[in-house]
Amino acid sequence: MFDLPNDDTLYDALLARDATYDGRAYVGVSSTGIFCRLTCPARKPKRENCRFYADVASCISAGFRPCKRCHPLDPAAQSDPTIGKLLAALDARPAYRWSEPDVMRMGLDSSTVRRAFKRHFGRTFLEMARSRRLASGFTALSAGSVIDAQLDAGFDSPSAFRAAFAKLMGAAPGTLSRDALLRADHLKTPLGDMIAVCDKRALHLLEFADRKALPTEMQKLRKAAKGSVGIGRFETHDQIASELDAFFAKRCDSFTTSLALHGTAFTREVWKTLQTIPAGETRSYSAIAASMGAPQSIRAVARANGANQIAIVIPCHRVIGADGSLTGYGGGLWRKQQIIDLERHHAKRRLP
Repeated sequence: MFDLPNDDTLYDALLARDATYDGRAYVGVSSTGIFCRLTCPARKPKRENCRFYADVASCISAGFRPCKRCHPLDPAAQSDPTIGKLLAALDARPAYRWSEPDVMRMGLDSSTVRRAFKRHFGRTFLEMARSRRLASGFTALSAGSVIDAQLDAGFDSPSAFRAAFAKLMGAAPGTLSRDALLRADHLKTPLGDMIAVCDKRALHLLEFADRKALPTEMQKLRKAAKGSVGIGRFETHDQIASELDAFFAKRCDSFTTSLALHGTAFTREVWKTLQTIPAGETRSYSAIAASMGAPQSIRAVARANGANQIAIVIPCHRVIGADGSLTGYGGGLWRKQQIIDLERHHAKRRLP
């Protein structure tokens, strides 16, 4: 899918436990017969005993067996037992107001948890839990009153709920109309809660609810719609929800929901180019710029890629670094890795 950097670069990444190669490069150790992630906490092997591979299948074909410490067959974030324990607890009690004392009562060190979640998800566990609670309130708000939504989200203080919701939507919950031109609703996916903003005909925004750029993107949509952004659901929401369900269930990876693209002509051209990358494959920023006939516009391509506000459907996750590293992703590198892996499954399924 991409060319690995040279072995010296990868060995340096192994010594540094560089997370940018997680899911993109693996090391097979000839002296032990084991293959690992480059972030494996085990003692580092000698340079002459290392063989580097782009995927798990290549490691297994070469006769290596998976490491029992870094679990290279598992998604990167879920292989961390601390993360796995807390995510399971959050799934079991999504409306609970988690705190650092709760984390400590589970026998976990709060600073270790904070670093682990920041490394894998770009935010702390407590921030993730707060976003999950807010998503619960989002769903309740579309069907009931503000106070019902506040209680459903587990916020004791009405002002705290209003402030958190206003930060996300760019407006206080009580000011949002249910007959607005654009309406926002909450979707659940295996990779986390998402917010979809649609009108009667098209999808305008699809983002993970914990993405830091989401409030800014919502403000831009409010400006474009002259403030007519509210809470509710159109048939467009049902369509994209159904297509996402099929995608994550490994049944189908085609998206036919109409898209409304908000951006400059160049930005929209980049987004359309992203959609031409076959599922299961990746491209570098420079390759995309070259394919557009603008080889000097690598930075502009990167900015347009980062400005994408329709996650998964417009596949900005298919863009990686020239050296094969995952590079940044607004939804978190762990999600990027899993989406790419899922698309590879779909691509293999289509092979004769």
